[in-house]
Amino acid sequence: MKILVVLTSHADLGDTGKKTGFWLEELAAPYYVFKDAGAELTLASPKGGQPPLDPNSAAPDAQTDATRRFEADAEAIAALAATHVLSDIDVAAYDAVFYPGGHGPLWDLANDAASIALIEDTLAAGKPVALVCHAPGVLRDVQATDGTPLVKGKSVTGFTNTEEAAVGLSDVVPFLVEDMLAERGGVYSKTEDWGVHVVSDGLLITGQNPASSAKAAETLLAALKH
Repeated sequence: MKILVVLTSHADLGDTGKKTGFWLEELAAPYYVFKDAGAELTLASPKGGQPPLDPNSAAPDAQTDATRRFEADAEAIAALAATHVLSDIDVAAYDAVFYPGGHGPLWDLANDAASIALIEDTLAAGKPVALVCHAPGVLRDVQATDGTPLVKGKSVTGFTNTEEAAVGLSDVVPFLVEDMLAERGGVYSKTEDWGVHVVSDGLLITGQNPASSAKAAETLLAALKH
């Protein structure tokens, strides 16, 4: 069982002068869901190499058992430091794809031709794709085989407008994930802010926020077993 994990390469939080990137829990929790199930993982990002970590996700109050395990795992840290260049990836070599969030993907992966093609090709091959928190934002320009937005008519979730407002970044991000999914015809649903909420529609799996990342990974594994 081979799973591709796609991370952002974008580090700048708009024009704020602050840094962003991927959210640690959204990598670490799924990483061990997959590893503990015996999966072989490959990490990739648009630029390759070390992807930027959102510094807020490494703060003491953001730590979980999974993040502490990851940070103490030399093999995991080495894999993260040497992610593959996304455009070099042969998607046919993988059984599934997982996208952790963080704000970074809204700036790079949402516009990345290699990412868009990767998602379209994976789903067309009958393989599942899971995206959590801000990562459903990378579905913005992904199309179904008939040329319509991939999410049109599909049950989806992602970081909510109220969660974005709570972290004070509604006017900083290039677009709001909840609004974008709805505008493209997605059947958007959510639970309370910061609660666990994962939606699957066929091969497409989406999770609302960091707390939903482990369940999204478990849902992806269940899809692979079917």
